[in-house]
Amino acid sequence: MPLRALVCCCVLAALFGLGGAPVASAQGSVLRVGLSQLPATLDPALAVNGSAAIVARHVFDRLVHYREGSSDVEPGLALQWSVARDGLAWTIRLREGVRFHDGTPLTAQHVAVSLERMLFPGHPQAPERNPVVPRLLRGTPGVIKEIRVPDARTIQIHLVLPYAPLLTVLAHPALGVARATTGPDGGTRWVGTGPYSPAEMGPGRIALDANPFYWGGAPRTSRLVFREYLDVEQGEADLDARAVDVLIPDVAPSRLAGALSVPGWRIGYLAMQTERDPFRRKKVRQAVAAALDPQAIASAVEPVAVPLSSFLPPGVWGSVAAGASPGRASPEAARRLLAAAGLPRGVSSQLLVAGVGPGLDVGRLTDELYWMLGAAGIVLSVLPETPDIALRVAQSGEHQMILVEARAEGGDPHLLLYPLSTSEGAAKGGAAVNLSFYRNPRLDDLLIRGSQLSFRPERQRVYARAQALLADEVPWIPLYVRLHWAVARPEVRNLRLHPSGWHRLDRVVIEPSSLAPALPPGPAPPLTPRP
Repeated sequence: MPLRALVCCCVLAALFGLGGAPVASAQGSVLRVGLSQLPATLDPALAVNGSAAIVARHVFDRLVHYREGSSDVEPGLALQWSVARDGLAWTIRLREGVRFHDGTPLTAQHVAVSLERMLFPGHPQAPERNPVVPRLLRGTPGVIKEIRVPDARTIQIHLVLPYAPLLTVLAHPALGVARATTGPDGGTRWVGTGPYSPAEMGPGRIALDANPFYWGGAPRTSRLVFREYLDVEQGEADLDARAVDVLIPDVAPSRLAGALSVPGWRIGYLAMQTERDPFRRKKVRQAVAAALDPQAIASAVEPVAVPLSSFLPPGVWGSVAAGASPGRASPEAARRLLAAAGLPRGVSSQLLVAGVGPGLDVGRLTDELYWMLGAAGIVLSVLPETPDIALRVAQSGEHQMILVEARAEGGDPHLLLYPLSTSEGAAKGGAAVNLSFYRNPRLDDLLIRGSQLSFRPERQRVYARAQALLADEVPWIPLYVRLHWAVARPEVRNLRLHPSGWHRLDRVVIEPSSLAPALPPGPAPPLTPRP
């Protein structure tokens, strides 16, 4: 064999290993992470909950990635993108030199096939379940008409109608780029381009090896090991026993020393039935908002959540302080508003509760609502219905007020404000998501425009106007935003949480214990996402 060819073969073997997969860097330590649930298979299509999405995001890159602390995006596999003037076609240019974990160079055709399997149910590689993408793209194929591949580094996504949230949605882990290969058992195995590649999968454990040739820079640890725990107590015991270095619980940990938190994308809110008395009167709805005290709400929801004074969570781009919740309760102002509404003796209302996630003390929160509203002349009674029945009652419109949670899926303002506030979501029945049944053509027009404008500054202005209108009309009132939590050992460095809950771990460093200073006792303050 000629010397030049022999050298090339040696280089390729060093890069991709004799078995075809990249060799993990020998430098760095192992980072062990405790998660509440591990995915049974590594398919980005199934990256639904936080745990599965955390694993998937480290194996499968997306065309764009979320910026640190925000739902705004930055280049991922895509370096550049542009949209046609009519908003019906997005052109995306891929970065050069990217390879899948088995050494295959990434092409635009790979990206197109990966997206098409998620978008078109009849695709031969379509997943058996597709729980996320239909919610992000208004169905499958939803707003997508077709995907074209003009050349090896360019894809074009053609739409049936302008859909500005597309760019933010493409950062969701469920839309990670994957290539199908045949595994050792003859089944389909999905290969990605991310900072880690799958090494081991077993009951309660997934190990990923570092991709030393990752386009974004080699990970700081040579191996990432995910361990499953049954409950938070077991996870904390694993942390104490040094079985894990980082614990990412679904709920707040029992002890907060060494913990980090960040407001997420899931909010709790009060929806008032604007088609029924007393909430068909705007001043009554404004009276409810005036009666709410963020400090009292904080005492009821911490440490699971923190009060929210805007219609969007702080980690979602476009969030502005809309003033729906005042800085402090004003029972006097609330009573004046009731009098202006023709109800000087006060009013009564029934409250349903549905869709509230784990960890929150619902009874404590409803007690606080009872006392806050009572001080303003609004007598509240909580109906003892199960969450399923309460939701059905609310979707039929036979309620007065409901406490419920919703998530800004995919991190775009459209995916929270539009369903909760527009006429489209107010059709009574099982598909109802606008549980205030508020209908306002002006707000509809604003939120439709916001979903179609591709120029970000203009979208920002439209959503600011929409939130100002919501603050005045008050069909629903944001109460709190849930926190994402993590607890780390003292030697863990550079752990930063993301509002999505899909935290990036390839930049985390493990320092020798002797070099790591002891953490002070007491709770760690929540991280404040950058705007």
